[in-house]
Amino acid sequence: MTFFKWNIAAMLIGLLLDLCIGDPEGWPHPVIWIGNFISSREKKLRMRSRNLRRSAVWLTVSTVLLSMAATAAVLFVLYLIDEIALVIGMSLISWTCISAKCLAKEGRGVAHALELSLERAKKQVGRIVGRDTNELDEDEIIRATVETVAENTTDGVIAPMLYLILGGPVLAMGFKAASTLDSMVGYLDEKYRDIGWSSAKLDDILNYIPARLTGLTMCLVAPLCGLDGRNALRVMKRDHANHLSPNCAWSEAAAAGALHVQLGGTHTYFGKRVEKPTIGDDDRPVVAKDILRTNRLLYATACLLALIAALLLGVIL
Repeated sequence: MTFFKWNIAAMLIGLLLDLCIGDPEGWPHPVIWIGNFISSREKKLRMRSRNLRRSAVWLTVSTVLLSMAATAAVLFVLYLIDEIALVIGMSLISWTCISAKCLAKEGRGVAHALELSLERAKKQVGRIVGRDTNELDEDEIIRATVETVAENTTDGVIAPMLYLILGGPVLAMGFKAASTLDSMVGYLDEKYRDIGWSSAKLDDILNYIPARLTGLTMCLVAPLCGLDGRNALRVMKRDHANHLSPNCAWSEAAAAGALHVQLGGTHTYFGKRVEKPTIGDDDRPVVAKDILRTNRLLYATACLLALIAALLLGVIL
């Protein structure tokens, strides 16, 4: 029980640090190091390997295990110092695994850019989406931002919190490595299909439970955000499979239902149009404030899970 006690305590401190401070620009961050490793290994594997599908497994396994091993090594050194150093280290690493404030900040950035000009909004939304943004109109920019905030509430906030509780910073950093792999190489286009297939599969597996937990939690907290929780649940039950990913549409559908808007549809990625089904009902046009409403869903979802974790910590203590 002591193991879970320290995991929960470190997660809660990490979440508090994230909500208060976020990810300060210029500060060292494990995801940057992981990303540099992935980029370096990908280039070498492409040059040396004749079988990229086999190399994909090596890239996935080596990135995840090395990230976990490095985290475990740091914590072991802190453990040798004393218990307080270990808890501080666990809390700081937990902080780097959660990105609620950063995600909400990026969303607000798009909403603010829309007030200034469409061109600025296109550039701003290009920071957080993989699709081509040059031809997007205002409604499409808003939808793209709402989708991104809703989707990343799962893999940027709720999933790390869950893995921090279950396995501490070591397991959570393994998840962050898998998530970074998916964001860098886990695409279905010709360039990444072979080198990224195993990373995409692992990310799907690791987000299976968090995605469903996020969607359900969004439905629960929607009324607290002034949104429609009952419609969120209805749309999520109906449209959770309306995505190429088995996980993304759970939180997107919950957000679409809560907002009474329609998301999804056909988009262009790397110059290629990708057909996607729609999510939600076109009850009303989207507006820039929907981005801020989705941010509220993000924060409320994270806070509810944190409250449950705090209650569990109280039981353990």
